[in-house]
Amino acid sequence: MADKPVLQKPPGYRDSNMATPSPPPPPRQQQQQQQPPPMRKTAGAPSSFRPKRKRGSCCRTCCCCLCITLVLLTFLLLVATAVFYLWFDPKLPTFSLASFRLDGFKLTPDPDGASLSATAVARVEMRNPNTKLVFYYGNTAVEMSVGSGNDETGMGETTVSGFRQGPKNSTSVKVETSVKNQLLDIGLAKRLSAKFQSKDLVMNVVARTKVGLGVGGIKIGMLAVNLRCGGVSLNKLDTDSPKCILNTLKW
Repeated sequence: MADKPVLQKPPGYRDSNMATPSPPPPPRQQQQQQQPPPMRKTAGAPSSFRPKRKRGSCCRTCCCCLCITLVLLTFLLLVATAVFYLWFDPKLPTFSLASFRLDGFKLTPDPDGASLSATAVARVEMRNPNTKLVFYYGNTAVEMSVGSGNDETGMGETTVSGFRQGPKNSTSVKVETSVKNQLLDIGLAKRLSAKFQSKDLVMNVVARTKVGLGVGGIKIGMLAVNLRCGGVSLNKLDTDSPKCILNTLKW
């Protein structure tokens, strides 16, 4: 009897009598089964209890306090200055050249030119227009000269002692300098002599001093001041008292 041919099983055929194998576990479960259990972390302090750096906040606070202090000081200074000006109404002192003369003006011929001998006497009028302020003057260095431009010739210098000038006060200060046998060029000597005879000779007075304010017996600082008087001829001084120029203090 011939053998029966063996039939092949079609693809996907499952035998109901055979046990169905269990499906493999998913990859994540396999990793979890292979990895050891994680260690427990010690609970730390809450973030609100952790120390924070306060350096930046301290710097900002100091800067704010400094700015506020500067603004307040500036404001107080402006208020004090405004009150001072409104209450005292400060004004500059005024100066004028009241008189100027040359005594013993003499030009003597010399082998090298000519020699000049003379005494210059000037009187400067000083007025304090303030009703509540006092002026303090330091020692004053005074120089006097005659002529203008290239012909200006020094007549010596002197120092006037400092003094106090009260409110609404006018003070006349006399200044005297002299030269003796001062050597001059012959051409300059002739020009000075001609102008002196015609009273066209220009007079100049330059003073350097310090001026301070006084309020209620309190002395407030000293400020350097340059004063220039004259620049006019003897003819004009006979009928006019030219104002002096104050070139440091300007109110």
